[in-house]
Order: sequence, then C-alpha cells, then structure tokens
Amino acid sequence: MASAFLDDRGVVRVEGEDARSFLQGLVTCNMDHVSLEAAGFGALLSPQGKILFDFLIVEDKDGFLLDTPMAQIADLIKRLSLYRLRAKVTLRDLSGAADPALEALGVLALWDGEPGEGLVYDDPRHVALGRRSILSRREARAAASATADDYEGHRIRCGVPKGGVDFAFGETFPHDADMDLIHGVDFKKGCYIGQEVVSRVEHRGTARKRIIPVHLRGPSPGPGVEIRAGDLVVGTMGSAAGDRGLAMIRTDRAEEAIAAGTPLIAGTSILELMPADVV
Repeated sequence: MASAFLDDRGVVRVEGEDARSFLQGLVTCNMDHVSLEAAGFGALLSPQGKILFDFLIVEDKDGFLLDTPMAQIADLIKRLSLYRLRAKVTLRDLSGAADPALEALGVLALWDGEPGEGLVYDDPRHVALGRRSILSRREARAAASATADDYEGHRIRCGVPKGGVDFAFGETFPHDADMDLIHGVDFKKGCYIGQEVVSRVEHRGTARKRIIPVHLRGPSPGPGVEIRAGDLVVGTMGSAAGDRGLAMIRTDRAEEAIAAGTPLIAGTSILELMPADVV
C-alpha cells in the first residue's frame, strides 16, 4: 500500500452552468463520459494539434476540477479564458498561488490498495496506476506514505508518459505522447481545438513517433539524451527509474535497427524496447 503527495500538481476549478459544454468544445476527451463516478484524461491543444496542457478531469458537486501541472496553471487559466467569450463559466486556481487566503488543494496518488481520503477517483490512463485524491495540500502531505519519486517509478513501470519530462508541451502531437492509447482522445466526439489534425493522423495511421517503455542496461540517461543506432538518431530519453525508462522513439528507424542487429544506445546504456503493458 502506498500513497504519495504530488507536490508538482495543482488544481483548477471550472464551474458554471456552461462548464461541461465549454470544456467539451475545447479538450480531447469526451466530457459526456466525465461524471461523479468516472474521471477523464485529456488535453488542450493548439490549433495545429499539439499538446499545450494536459490534465485529469474529475466532477464534483460544484463543477469540474482539473488535476494539472502546477507550473502551468496560470497559463492554462489564461488560455481557457481566451475561449470563454459569453459562456457562463468561472475559472479558479485552487492551488493557493492566486489567493493565499484559500486552503490550497493538492493531489495525492494512491496505488497498491491505499484507500484514500478526500475526492478520490480512479486514474483513467492505466488501471495499474491506481487512484488519485484531491484534498488540501496540508492533508495530502500528511497522508503520504511514500515519496513522489516512488510514484514516478511506479508510473514509469506502467509505461505512462508525463508531460514536460517524457514529451515537450507545445511541440508534441497526442499520438506521439500515446494519448490515443491511454484514453486521452475520443475520436467519436464533436469538434475541439486541433481536432482536424488529430483525426487526420488517426485515420491515416501516420504517427511515426511513440513513447515506449525501455529496459536499461547501464546507468539511467537523463531526459533529452539522444538514442542512437550507430550514427542514426532514433529517439530521445524521457524519465527513468532504476533499469526502467520511457523514450520517444522513431518506430520505423528503431525497427530497422533492431532487425539489422544494431543496438540502441543512450549515453553509455543499451536500451531494450518493452511492451507497453509491462508493469
């Protein structure tokens, strides 16, 4: 049983009578499937179809809460405000930065059977990730039985990418970041920002890059380290913990190298590609 306070995560509230329809026209996931019983995972894209922000979305009695990187909250609210127009929607930072008088909310990750307190919901990206809980940052910190690094190791073993580490915001398409594989894109919902580009990639099957779990033989390379097959660059390293890691791989180049018996190397480590469901 384990739980970890994710100090780098914050909470944004989206409330008002138009909150659901407002988000439905913007984000990649289907807000019709987000309920008091089921959270969603989605992103806000640029018009060119690249990920600007990603978040888990959970409903409560007052609207919706976005569990998102703390460092992006101000920019996320600014971007959402651009699209608000006449929609009856209120956006609030509940992480304490905008109003120190509020009791700041935080995020607790729960896995291996930890029961949890506060607003608890299943992480929709991967069943083995466990659950999340939104509660005060003070309570989340006190409830933690493990460290954020412990959770990062668990996330990496589940093969679930993290924005800002395994892929760059503003530069990455949803397919490249595996969002289509971890329930982050609904291809049957209506229009949203960047939808045409995402749909085109899906229908043509043209995603050439993927974030893939890797087994490391050697010291863990840092994020951004090039992965080479001989003189050819086939990808870049993302996060790593122990002998496991995640890497952004040009799949066509990697497959050709593996077929030719050429090892994939990052720094001084040899990489072995692993199935995405290895935990």
